[in-house]
Amino acid sequence: MASFKVIISPAKKMVSDPDSLAWQDLPQFLDKTRQIYAALQNMSAAELKALWKCNDQIAAQNLERLQKMNLEQHLTPAILAYEGIQYRYMAPGVFTNQEFDYVQRHLRILSGFYGILRPFDGITPYRLEMQAKLAVGQTKDLYSFWGNALAASLTEDAECLINLASKEYSKAVSRFLPKNFPVITCVFGEEKDGRVVEKATACKMARGEMVRFMAETQMEDPDQLRTFDRLNYHFSAEHSDAQTYVFVCSSKK
Repeated sequence: MASFKVIISPAKKMVSDPDSLAWQDLPQFLDKTRQIYAALQNMSAAELKALWKCNDQIAAQNLERLQKMNLEQHLTPAILAYEGIQYRYMAPGVFTNQEFDYVQRHLRILSGFYGILRPFDGITPYRLEMQAKLAVGQTKDLYSFWGNALAASLTEDAECLINLASKEYSKAVSRFLPKNFPVITCVFGEEKDGRVVEKATACKMARGEMVRFMAETQMEDPDQLRTFDRLNYHFSAEHSDAQTYVFVCSSKK
């Protein structure tokens, strides 16, 4: 039975909640985060808005965040800081202590700003997608800035990765993994004309539900992923292989 880590994407929508649960540690790559922060601070408001690809209201909110940002105080545990669809379906706000312990051991959140986050790492709201064309130091973008650091960290104490991240984030890890390192990518979709078609919103819902399923069942064997049957999904052996577990959504009647 291989030890494993589960990787997921962050969410653009974030909140500050330093009171519900205490954070435990600072992120492991905080020195690199400080380099990114410095690069962002050197940009004009117009440059930041272009980088963030957002409207005036969101740009103003994140400009204010950037100006007041403190990377070491008034922090929120990462698991509670993100509020996207995936996190709503994961519903960490109602996790038991045992479920929190489980995700702290197994779950890792990939981030353009922080690199890798454990659920109880203390973070502050930010806006920065992994695919953002931000030059930091001598690197042209965040993929080259992070390089092999994320893959090296994940494989230190794991023999397998379960990939629940979007392609934007998973490729920051996958291209640097050791040759033949086991990765199981979970795909969620609907069958149409013999093909499995993924839809972005439904995928986010299913990924969050999968993390909740793993935490509730205290899953320690990756093979057990195939028993996932929530949100009308079922494992499809026909469409799956050793590296890709495909879950097909049954038609709602």
